[in-house]
Amino acid sequence: QLVESGGALVQPGGSLTLSCAASGDTLADYYIAWFRQAPKKEREGVACISTTYGVTSYADAVKGRFTISRDNAKNTVYLQLNSLKPEDTFAYYCAAVRLLQWHECLSEWVYDRWGQGTQVTVSS
Repeated sequence: QLVESGGALVQPGGSLTLSCAASGDTLADYYIAWFRQAPKKEREGVACISTTYGVTSYADAVKGRFTISRDNAKNTVYLQLNSLKPEDTFAYYCAAVRLLQWHECLSEWVYDRWGQGTQVTVSS
């Protein structure tokens, strides 16, 4: 089971750290990705991180502003959101899968475990 936390209302230019914690699974064994979704819209991949070496990939819209990382000792993956913009307002979800082709790491359909989401609202 994946559980996200850390969503909040934040002003433009602000920062947040989202967490994705697991119970019953060892996240170090999984590729992890963060997705985001607006109501009645498709989910979009934001960032993903590999298992052994922690290789990362980002969507162009967040490159240079968001950072994905993992703390295997805490069985948690993080998404650091900096320089937030109103257009970053979404529900954010973490997802996990044991195996994937790296070029698909931001593709929603490859992931088989999902959290319930956490809301990020960027507004003044």
